[in-house]
Amino acid sequence: MSSFTSSVPPGKPTSVRIIDSTSMIKKLPVKALMKPPIPGFDLMPEIGTWSFLIEHESGRKLLFDLGVPTDWQDAAPTVSNRLKSNGWEISVEKPTVQILKEQNIDAESIEAIVWSHWHWDHIGNPSTFPASTRLIVGPGFKDEKLPAYPTNPKADVREIDFEGRELHEITFTEGNALQIEPFRAYDYFNDGSFYLLDTPGHAVGHLAGLARTTTNPDTFIFMGGDLTHHGGELRPSPLMPLPSSIPSQYIPALCQHLSMTTACPGSIFENINSSRDRTPASTTPFFEPAMGKDIPLAIETIKKTQQADADENVWYIFAHDAQLRGVAEFFPKSANEWKQKGWREKLLWRFLEDFEIAARQMKEKAGADGNKL
Repeated sequence: MSSFTSSVPPGKPTSVRIIDSTSMIKKLPVKALMKPPIPGFDLMPEIGTWSFLIEHESGRKLLFDLGVPTDWQDAAPTVSNRLKSNGWEISVEKPTVQILKEQNIDAESIEAIVWSHWHWDHIGNPSTFPASTRLIVGPGFKDEKLPAYPTNPKADVREIDFEGRELHEITFTEGNALQIEPFRAYDYFNDGSFYLLDTPGHAVGHLAGLARTTTNPDTFIFMGGDLTHHGGELRPSPLMPLPSSIPSQYIPALCQHLSMTTACPGSIFENINSSRDRTPASTTPFFEPAMGKDIPLAIETIKKTQQADADENVWYIFAHDAQLRGVAEFFPKSANEWKQKGWREKLLWRFLEDFEIAARQMKEKAGADGNKL
């Protein structure tokens, strides 16, 4: 068991609500994001992008990620041309600002928007917020991404998304900077309630969020952005090995398809790993990133995040985690009671259901060879 939370200084809790941004991406090939392949798992689940509303006890509010912009077809040409030609199905029903307004939260009350990173499926529509709403980005963004489109016709971010408002780049050298091992951190409210973490690799300036959801005990939601795109990029790990058996209540559909009523043996999934040279099979994630600015650095960041992921008082949520549906509760409801409601435990291994075809093959092979699982 990891003790990541022991490295976090004492602080106050803050309110966290998970917003379904109404974004949806379909027909996204797994190989575009992760490797090595798993037989039968060729397309990612239909994925959205979660946004998070963080509200300080003083009433100050910020948003972490916004989802897909409603005008994604009008992204910078280097982005929109690729999106229109790659065969993905992309949709978004409404901007985040409208979702907030429907629950009587005015755009003027949002102090800042944090981009986990600048990729098209996270940036939303900042221009729908007033100029008083700051846009916060990670280290290196300004040097790497400015000037933006159309001043720079080849840029992949747009001026309209931040013109007329403060564009604040977190450098992790400011007065509120600190170390939350193994991450560089920034104490946003200066009271230990919400931190930004330096999580480089996937994109220039990639940020994660760490919100304290309760005290006594201290619990946290770790907002991972695109640090991972699937639970199998993070798990299993040396600190979170594959269980010898996984109760059917956590992977009900898969156990049913495998005709296992009470639990699925972990050996099935170890065999999926070892058959793809992912060893040690019980402690090596199923995948590693296949796309990103600096993949070795992204892998190193994932390894750091495994320390937080293995802490029972931390709930790690990546931006496109399709498994949340049917388990977690979404805005306007609070996510602060995630631990009492057991959401983390219900979701830890739920991603294994994506491997149904490979799991069936492993079960059949074991039976044909006369082996027990």
